[in-house]
Amino acid sequence: QVQLVESGGELVQAGGSLRLSCVASGRTFSDYTMGWFRQAPGKEREFVAGISWTGGSTWYPDSVKGRFTISRDNAKSTVYLQMNTLKPEDTAVYYCAASYRTRRNVRAQYQYDYWGQGTQVTVSS
Repeated sequence: QVQLVESGGELVQAGGSLRLSCVASGRTFSDYTMGWFRQAPGKEREFVAGISWTGGSTWYPDSVKGRFTISRDNAKSTVYLQMNTLKPEDTAVYYCAASYRTRRNVRAQYQYDYWGQGTQVTVSS
């Protein structure tokens, strides 16, 4: 089992920045591809960013590319999501997720075995 705990979500004005953190415990963090997803009210959960277990590869959808950066510190068993130039449409609950050594279809939720409880990000206009 892998336990994931997100933090860092809060209310921020449009154009601002936030950094989310997700701390993992339970198994070898460096064996897991990590992903960030988000779910806005009334919408399906969507992929936001992914990073391979080595940190050598990252993936983003076009909606956040250039604004969001995912990174990881395997020594701290932590994955981060730096979010810049936030927009009201970024408002959502953000979840981190873990998938054992996945490099394909990292945008797909079914690839992830473990999920955190989520952290709320609200961007005011």
